[in-house]
Amino acid sequence: MKKLIAMLLAVVMVIGLAACGGNTTTTETKAPTATEAPGATEAKTDTPAAAGSVYYLNFKPEFDEALQGLAATYTEKTGVPVKVVTAASGDYSTTLNAQMGKDGAPTIYNIGNMSGLKDWDDYALDLTGTPLAGELTTNDFNLYNEAGELKAIGYCYESFGIIVNTALLEQAGHSLDEITDFASLKTVADDIHANAATLGFDAFSSAGLDGSSSWRFSGHLANMPLFYEFRDDGVTEQPAEIKGTYLDNFRNIWDLYITDSAADPTSLSSATGDQSEAEFGEGKAVFYQNGTWEYANLTSADKFGMNPDDIAMIPIYCGVDGEEKAGLCSGTENCWAINSQAKEEDIQASLDFLYWLVTDPDASAVLVEQLGAVPFKNCPASSNKFIVDGNALLADGKYAVTWAFNYTPNVDSWRATVVSALTAYSADPTDANWEAVKTAFVDGWAIEYATANG
Repeated sequence: MKKLIAMLLAVVMVIGLAACGGNTTTTETKAPTATEAPGATEAKTDTPAAAGSVYYLNFKPEFDEALQGLAATYTEKTGVPVKVVTAASGDYSTTLNAQMGKDGAPTIYNIGNMSGLKDWDDYALDLTGTPLAGELTTNDFNLYNEAGELKAIGYCYESFGIIVNTALLEQAGHSLDEITDFASLKTVADDIHANAATLGFDAFSSAGLDGSSSWRFSGHLANMPLFYEFRDDGVTEQPAEIKGTYLDNFRNIWDLYITDSAADPTSLSSATGDQSEAEFGEGKAVFYQNGTWEYANLTSADKFGMNPDDIAMIPIYCGVDGEEKAGLCSGTENCWAINSQAKEEDIQASLDFLYWLVTDPDASAVLVEQLGAVPFKNCPASSNKFIVDGNALLADGKYAVTWAFNYTPNVDSWRATVVSALTAYSADPTDANWEAVKTAFVDGWAIEYATANG
C-alpha cells in the first residue's frame, strides 16, 4: 500500500501535557493489551440490517470502558456494527501502522499532530463540509494539510491560563471585567500588591522554579512567545531555530509574577508547586497560573474546598498587540480522522457514528464526562468551571493560543537551561541577566535541536 513502508518506520511524536504532574517526558503506564468491545461488531438479531460498519481504533485507554458502552448502545439503536479497539498506552502508533496494513482496517483513528498528518494524509478523508465539522465551535484544534483540507478534527482539549480568586479580587476593589490585556492585568495586580498588608493577601502566588513547579513557566509560560512567533512565521513543524521575537513580552509577564507576589524572588529555586497551589487555595493570592486539571484539587472538600463560583480562568496576557481577542492556551493530541481508503458505506457509517456521539444528549453527556473540554455545539457544558470559561471565550470568537511548546527539541534539557537562566534573573533582574534568558531560549533551542537531530 502507498506509503506503508514509510509509515511503518514513522514514530508519531506524542508529548504529554503537564496536567499529569507537569513533566512532558513522564513515562506512561502501559495498558495490558489492546481491548475490543465484546459483541460490539454484531447488531442485535431483532434489528434491521444496516449498511456499513465502524471500526474505531481508540487512542485514549482511559476512554475505553465508556466508549465500548457507547458503541454497544449505538449498535442496539441503529443496527450498525461498531467495533472499538483500544491500543495499549504508548503503543498507538505501532498499533495503527499494523492495523492499517490489514484487511478491515480501522475506519476511525487518531492523528496527534502535524507530523502524524504528514504520514497519514493519503489515508485521511477530507472532512470539510461534513455535518460533523459543522458541529464544531472552533477550528483551532483541527489538522489541515498543505492543500487546506480538513483531515482530522480535534475532539477534546485541555487548557491553561491564569486562575483567579474572584472573591478576593472583589475584596480588593476590582472585577474580572477590568482585565482584558496585559496593561489592565498589571494595573490590577500592582494595586493589590501595593495594598497586600492591608488586604491580607497578595496578587500572585509564588512562581516556583523548583522541579515540581518550573514546568509551568519553562513549558506553559514559554508557550506565549513561541505561539506568537510561530503564528507570525507560519510554523507548522519543529523548527531548527527560533528568533525570540516575543521574549520581551515573556519578560513582561514574568516580571509581574515575581514582583507582585509575597514570595521572595531570590528563593524561587526552592519554591514548589504545592506551595504555590496552597497559597492560592488558602486565599493568600488572587492569581495562580495553572490549568483546567487544577479544578478538582481546588474545589475538593478533601483539599481546599473553594467555592466554584469564586474562581475563574482568564488568558495569560503579556502585552502582544490584539491579545484582548485571545482565549486560553489550549491544545490536544486527540484528533479524529476517517480512513479514506475504507468502503464508502463504512466511511458514511463512521461519520454517522461520530455525529451521533457529539449530538445525542445521552452520548454527548458521556463524552463530556470522560473527556472534559469538547468543542461541539450540542454537547452539554462541563461542570469544570475552567472549561466553561474556556468554552465561553471560544464561543465569543476569541482565538485559542495553541500549544507551540509541543515543538520544543530535547525538551528536558532545553527547559532546564531556561529555568537556570530564569532563576538567576529573578534573583537579580538586570538587563544583562535577561540577555542570558534570551540566550538560553534562542541559542539553547538550536543546540538542543542539533543534539536531538544529529
